[in-house]
Amino acid sequence: MNTIPHWINGSPTPGSATTSQPVFNPATGQEQAQVVLGGAADVDTAVAAASNAFETWSDSSLTQRTQVMFAFRQLLVEHEEELGRIISAEHGKTVDDARGEITRGREVVEFACGLGDVLKGSFSDQVSRGIDVHNFRQPLGVVAGITPFNFPAMVPLWMHPIAIATGNTFILKPSERDPSAANFVAELYRRAGLPDGVFNVVHGGKDAVDAILTHPGIEAVSFVGSTPIAKYVHEQATSHGKRVQALGGAKNHAVVLPDADLEFAANHITAGAYGSAGERCMAVSVAVAVGEAADGLVEVLTGKAREITVGPGDAPGTDMGPLVTKAAQERVENAVATAATQGATVVVDGRGLKVDGHEEGFFTGPSLLDHVTTEMDAYKEELFGPVLAVIRAESLDEAIDLINANPYGNGTALFTASGEAARRFQRNVKVGMIGVNVPVPVPMSYYSFGGWKDSLIGDNPIHGPEGIRFYTRPKVVTTRWPQQAQPITAGFDFPTSN
Repeated sequence: MNTIPHWINGSPTPGSATTSQPVFNPATGQEQAQVVLGGAADVDTAVAAASNAFETWSDSSLTQRTQVMFAFRQLLVEHEEELGRIISAEHGKTVDDARGEITRGREVVEFACGLGDVLKGSFSDQVSRGIDVHNFRQPLGVVAGITPFNFPAMVPLWMHPIAIATGNTFILKPSERDPSAANFVAELYRRAGLPDGVFNVVHGGKDAVDAILTHPGIEAVSFVGSTPIAKYVHEQATSHGKRVQALGGAKNHAVVLPDADLEFAANHITAGAYGSAGERCMAVSVAVAVGEAADGLVEVLTGKAREITVGPGDAPGTDMGPLVTKAAQERVENAVATAATQGATVVVDGRGLKVDGHEEGFFTGPSLLDHVTTEMDAYKEELFGPVLAVIRAESLDEAIDLINANPYGNGTALFTASGEAARRFQRNVKVGMIGVNVPVPVPMSYYSFGGWKDSLIGDNPIHGPEGIRFYTRPKVVTTRWPQQAQPITAGFDFPTSN
């Protein structure tokens, strides 16, 4: 049985952990590895290594740091297939989907490669007589990231390339459900020339998280996960004097107007709802059908949901893989049952799916619920599975009000042919990321990712310009160089004390 260790100070290490946890293959339901579970002692070791590395890494040239990023980016390209299969084997998503998340994460590395322009300060000449002012930004020190299971490569890549390229050192605490991607990335950093101790991985559960949140040697913490945990992370870390990025859960709506191309809308909503088995914070979990679009949209969505091929993530032709754990499978299927008892129409029922040759896998099929109301659990809860709920609204304004009343504000989309409707929607909806005829509006790496309301705790989005500001602090310098009263000239006489 393979044991997955920490990665501290440039090499794998079991650390001081005395316990471990099984890592499953979701397609077979079988244990395939054990991951060590670290705690405060391992976090201490990682902080010591990162603190030591910070002394030289923070003083390295911007050219040196970006050269490492260029090399790291190339290694991600060369090993995309291998890393994708590692992710698929532990998470369950298809290899193509895993490769897609690597690509989106690599875009942040490419943004980090170009920090030379982004980090340029400003200069003001002669703000007062003989006085100039300029500013620049410096790294914080040791920073940490706590990341979820659903994107074991992409979400950490939203954090550490920017942190490292700006001169910080980094400790990653990935999900213990699919931990191998983090160690693989650490090895790629080593091969790219990153000095020992600049990037470290500590595996573990709540003990490791709490040690990170309270450690005096860690300056900032980045977190992506559920809203209750995001609130906990924000409260604990800020009370210990740290900067915090805390991104929480979501309930993302896709509004379809009667003038939309229903085939186009249904195609994209189906992909947004069932891709990665719905285990995405940007997944489309609610379709809001407006007016006469409703019956036609449900009909097309029904056909597309039934066409989805569910199977192992590494099997050719698979559209959707299993859920990450048995508990997740049971939770999602119970949610569909509850929706039925609360009055929703189960148009497509994914419960009880068995895949030939993988009968013990954590599979559930796509489920489509119609006539859902805002009082039902299927609407109020973040199901994090392949369940799409359809709510019917009479007008665009009613749809906007519905979205604005939801406690989450991560992402939303509108399908329409009307520019006026699109402009009204994007101005009035209280959501951080909006797509117009785009179902999953994850911004490019040179913009920042972050929602509103309970989807972002605090006020620090991730990557892009906000990421640069988060991992650095500014200095402003005011200078005066008075003119010498007498000119200083060179002398050829033998020097004396005078």
